[in-house]
Amino acid sequence: MTALDELVKLLKKLPGMGEKSATRLAYHLIATDKNYNNALGEAISTLQDKIHPCPICGCYSEGDICPYCDDEKRDKTLLCVVEEPQDTLSIAQSGVYNGLFHVLGGAINPINGIGPGSLRIKELKDRIEKGSFKEVIIATNPTEEGDTTALYLRQLLSPFENLTLTRLASGIPIGGDLGYVDKLTLARSMRGRIKL
Repeated sequence: MTALDELVKLLKKLPGMGEKSATRLAYHLIATDKNYNNALGEAISTLQDKIHPCPICGCYSEGDICPYCDDEKRDKTLLCVVEEPQDTLSIAQSGVYNGLFHVLGGAINPINGIGPGSLRIKELKDRIEKGSFKEVIIATNPTEEGDTTALYLRQLLSPFENLTLTRLASGIPIGGDLGYVDKLTLARSMRGRIKL
């Protein structure tokens, strides 16, 4: 296997990267300035040393806690539950949400061996018990796994009598991923969320 073949093989493992795109990117890197490639390689190789999950919410952070948990201006009565850390960025950039986040680390998917115990659901329940939340927004992806997770969370959190549970409204395509939804659609979905 040549160095080019090895690079293409590694690039194909990136999300959304097929054979043609990986090959195109590999050739681009060959033609690119060596200093850039060295800087890119250094950034990738040190990424996991510098960035870690926030111990409170699970978002990615370079500090002790993430910027959302550290922001005193955020509404501490609102909690938005998402599947992955990148989903927090999509919702925050919509400009219509100023509460806190909780990252589950995925969605319930029994076929792939992911049950409630594999996710940060216990941490979510602990946060709600200790916090002063008035509303929990279930913002899992509109997929079969996301819907299953939302239903599980609704059942788990229903005993909290003073807690309003909501789910993002329609507008996000079925089978879609929050990381790829445009800001306007996401903002409309956040404003039109419905009670579970």
